[in-house]
Amino acid sequence: MELTADQKNAADTRPNVIWIFGDQHRAQATGYRQDQNAFTPNMDNLAASGIDFSRAVSGYPLCCPARGSFLTGRYPNKVVPGHEHQLSPDQPTIAHVFNDAGYRTAYYGKWHLDGFHESEGRAAMHLIPPGRRGGFQRWLGYENNNSQWDCWIQGGEGDTAFHERLPGYETDELTTLFINYLQEQQRQAETGEPKPFFAVLSVQPPHNPYIAPEDARRHYTAGEIALRPNVPDIKGVTERARRDLAGYYAMIENLDWNIGRIMQALRDTGLLDTTHVLFFSDHGDMHGSHGQFRKQTPYEESIRVPFIIGGERSFYDGRKTGIVTAPLNHVDVAPTTLGLCGIDKPEWMEGADYSGYRLATRPMGSAPDSAYLQCIMPTGHDDGVDQPWRGVVTADGWKYIVLEGVPWLMFDLNEDPYEQVNLAHNHHHSAMRKKLNDRLREWIHQTDDQFPVPRL
Repeated sequence: MELTADQKNAADTRPNVIWIFGDQHRAQATGYRQDQNAFTPNMDNLAASGIDFSRAVSGYPLCCPARGSFLTGRYPNKVVPGHEHQLSPDQPTIAHVFNDAGYRTAYYGKWHLDGFHESEGRAAMHLIPPGRRGGFQRWLGYENNNSQWDCWIQGGEGDTAFHERLPGYETDELTTLFINYLQEQQRQAETGEPKPFFAVLSVQPPHNPYIAPEDARRHYTAGEIALRPNVPDIKGVTERARRDLAGYYAMIENLDWNIGRIMQALRDTGLLDTTHVLFFSDHGDMHGSHGQFRKQTPYEESIRVPFIIGGERSFYDGRKTGIVTAPLNHVDVAPTTLGLCGIDKPEWMEGADYSGYRLATRPMGSAPDSAYLQCIMPTGHDDGVDQPWRGVVTADGWKYIVLEGVPWLMFDLNEDPYEQVNLAHNHHHSAMRKKLNDRLREWIHQTDDQFPVPRL
């Protein structure tokens, strides 16, 4: 869409917005959430100067469906229903909306939305054509990569196409490229081509394998890791959890250091006061809680994600700070991001706009009473739940999960935050179970999903 001169001038005064997110970073693994293992001063500062959504969830705790959902604002059953499923090139994304609004758009890092199957080879070597890059004007990324010291990126098209290996650790190298982009935006503004931008940095860490640079790794040893209270005292579980978590927290410290680099670059370029910074994750990681590992489960360690809106004149000029308990879900990320820039979500986005929690100038709207949870197509991977499930987590702290036609899990998270007492089959709580079951049925209908809810 070609903008008029007046529209271009108006667009030039709009805020910028960036996304920074890792893979498998559970919400509990941050300093500002009082995790004694975590050293995250930059994340902590971002939370202190911004809005921390303390009950944010990944409604489908698996890489591809979650990513498809927060790029489109639509539920996974309509865009990316399973692992290694392709996001249709015909599906608009948030980048298309920003493009039409006169923004520059850029994506750096892990994509995992082109439908490539690892059984056919290494995904890092799979080439993604420009028409399947989500509409981003600049795209430097890769499909998937589980080798942080051997990361390959691609970009460009035609004569400018390239596919090359990054020289160092993935998070460090991608951050350097991202900072170069920020500096480029400053130079373009100085030469008379100011334009707001939406830019994304997506990194693989802290996804397994849990390997980090030495300067971060030296701070964590397996014997000193504190485990969550819901990790059972079984030798094989605790030993694996401590071993994995030592690398996991080192990766998080390295990611935090790189967030600090980005924040400093925003200060150096003069962009900090005009840029919203969103930090979040696609889903969490169990790390031995309830004897489980990795993702795909509906437990808190798997579905809860960090979600912070910071940056842009944090303490004045109508920017709110604090903790928000609204049940933000992955479908809400795109509408909220657009709202921060004064852009209303398009009709095809299903999520809620939570930008009013950050900006006094935006309407608060009506937040949903709950978040809808899905696992549509289990991957069959080791450590993953091998049955489809659906669930709901409410704003007032209840969680209810079902298998096909059967109640599975039910927790009062206010009384039992570590989910140690399953109430799903306790008759004393049958009235609440019926209420949650009815709400789940409504969510399934509302999202055009298909799943046999228990008859209660």
